[in-house]
Amino acid sequence: MGPKNKKAIAWTVAFASAGGLIWLAAGLAHNGEVAGPSGATPSASAHAALSAASGGEAPDTIVMAFPAGTPRDLQLVQDEMSRYLNKKINANVKLKPIDMGSWWDKTGLMFASGEQIDLMFTAGWMRFGDEVAKGRFMPLDDLLARYGSGISSLLSPAIIEAGKVNDRVYGIVANKEFASSKGLVMRKDLVDKYDIDLTKVRSLADLTPVFAKVKESEPGIYPLQARADRSPLTFVLQYGLFDMLGDGPGVLSRADGTLKVVNLADTPAFESSAKLMFAWNRAGYLNPDATVSKDSEYEAVKAGKAFAFAESLKPGFEIQASRNTGMPMIAVELTKPYTTTADTTSAMFAITKNARHPEKAMMLLNLLYKDPYLLNLLDWGIEGKHYVKLADGRIAYPEGVDAITVGYNLNQSWMFGNQLSSYLWSNEDPGLWEQYRAFNAEADKSKALGFVFDPEKVKNEIAAVASVDDDFAPAINTGALDPADILPMYRQKLKEAGADAVIAEKQRQLDAWLANRGNGR
Repeated sequence: MGPKNKKAIAWTVAFASAGGLIWLAAGLAHNGEVAGPSGATPSASAHAALSAASGGEAPDTIVMAFPAGTPRDLQLVQDEMSRYLNKKINANVKLKPIDMGSWWDKTGLMFASGEQIDLMFTAGWMRFGDEVAKGRFMPLDDLLARYGSGISSLLSPAIIEAGKVNDRVYGIVANKEFASSKGLVMRKDLVDKYDIDLTKVRSLADLTPVFAKVKESEPGIYPLQARADRSPLTFVLQYGLFDMLGDGPGVLSRADGTLKVVNLADTPAFESSAKLMFAWNRAGYLNPDATVSKDSEYEAVKAGKAFAFAESLKPGFEIQASRNTGMPMIAVELTKPYTTTADTTSAMFAITKNARHPEKAMMLLNLLYKDPYLLNLLDWGIEGKHYVKLADGRIAYPEGVDAITVGYNLNQSWMFGNQLSSYLWSNEDPGLWEQYRAFNAEADKSKALGFVFDPEKVKNEIAAVASVDDDFAPAINTGALDPADILPMYRQKLKEAGADAVIAEKQRQLDAWLANRGNGR
């Protein structure tokens, strides 16, 4: 590889996936028992704390950070939430959506500068264990016991324990589905226009003629919208065919069924997928800025610039994607539903070391599990302005408003509190939650389901490996450089960074976990 190519791999990427969504079956039993706004109050101990703390004082401001774009009417919704929270817990809220492409840089600076972050989104796929090891999150056991009665009554103890590291709770899990499949989402109008038979698409490679047709027939539309952290290689390969086993290198393959921890970069599946991405890139199927882009795939489709993108799938996802893009979308599933520990922790909130008001933060979090009014205000905005409620309880856009023009469009109800109290849209199946139950029941279960890797002993090696990934992963994930050149360098740098030590430590901990449960390798 020449000097120019070596220089070209010095890009930065933050690994992320929307993948792996949670279904908490225990929550279904409570779905009909969630109190309305008038009955959604903090616990008795929280009331006592409020009585002692407020005393006519100005409300505390709770800063809530999560990955998302910034809707035009964010301030309106934030103000309405604060008015409501003033009455409930004597608090205001400051919503701080951060684009996923900038998440690590911006949150890293916030921690370094001591900037206030009370509640922060985290996930098994977002370096949760590593963030805990860095001391960025507070243990929540005491706060949960004092101010989280709504959470504890809704989530089973086993699900709450999914957010534990070293026997202490650091993340509160969202109440939703806990399996996912992986695939691609496409513009349905173009699929219909060119009579594309998606029943013949069983693998990533089967999409090559589909992309070729779109490129030939639709100038100005890129067949595949991708980013360094969100490409078919990251979604379909990594999160669809392997259990990532927490932070750092070391994965379990779904295909071989063993409990041997291996380096993903050394697997034949990784190499073949990297070669496919390179071929697609050379053919001009990807957006040309894929390696450095931070743009949303949804926005690219909405703007008429993209045909398809990789995503995590679940029942009803096509409708969700259609709402997000403002045009009909259709999905093709490339992996079967799968449940890993990371899936059960794919949406959590933590209280950070930078929190100014940890007690109020837990009270707010608790309300998102018990108070449907507050939850739907955060999810969908202000009734009458951003949505209207129909006679059957579902919602729709107000007259003259659509998915493109609406002023508040987070569209991430999976991220917050008790999703089962979130309103369904008029084009969604009223039986969607039951479909989630079936989806979960049919999902394959990782043999390591329930295993949580503790990165403490190898945190330096994990940090070094992450630095290598920052340099190499963008080019590999988007096919920017030839795998024949870049993969040998990548593998060597991983070894030098200590990948083998991390893999060995994962294997040691997994073996101990299995032994404690009476399982053999």
